[in-house]
Amino acid sequence: MLRFFYREKRIAGPVVDLVEEKVVKGSAFNNWIPSIYYGIYLHNTHIKVGRCDLRIGDNEELYYAGNIGYHVFEKYRGNHYAYEACRLLFDVAKKEHQIEKLIITCSPENTPSKKTLLRLNGKLLETTVVPSSHWLYQRGETVKEIYEYLLN
Repeated sequence: MLRFFYREKRIAGPVVDLVEEKVVKGSAFNNWIPSIYYGIYLHNTHIKVGRCDLRIGDNEELYYAGNIGYHVFEKYRGNHYAYEACRLLFDVAKKEHQIEKLIITCSPENTPSKKTLLRLNGKLLETTVVPSSHWLYQRGETVKEIYEYLLN
């Protein structure tokens, strides 16, 4: 069995583990949205397959950006690692932050992400235009599908 650094905060799942990499407190710079950033690793290894983050809060910015973001490195795609990471983040959100509802969004043309969100049993609230003042719009993401997840 591998030994991990004693200060590493690892959340173990059956397929992937999340390793906390950075905590950002809410401030005026980030619209008062605290965030926790994780590396996604194959279970019980140091093989990093992607990254994800949990954004804690409920405001207009997060309605379009979502409470969870994820990215799986290209060579590891197609293995449902984003799905597994999101399931772990659901537990963290509920147990550590008492969050009962999350929003995750994707661009309509991002078929792999849409499949992940549907596999997580999200409820599609709407497909909507992102306000031109939002940072997503500024980087070219002008339309989002908004999915809701109730954490019971």
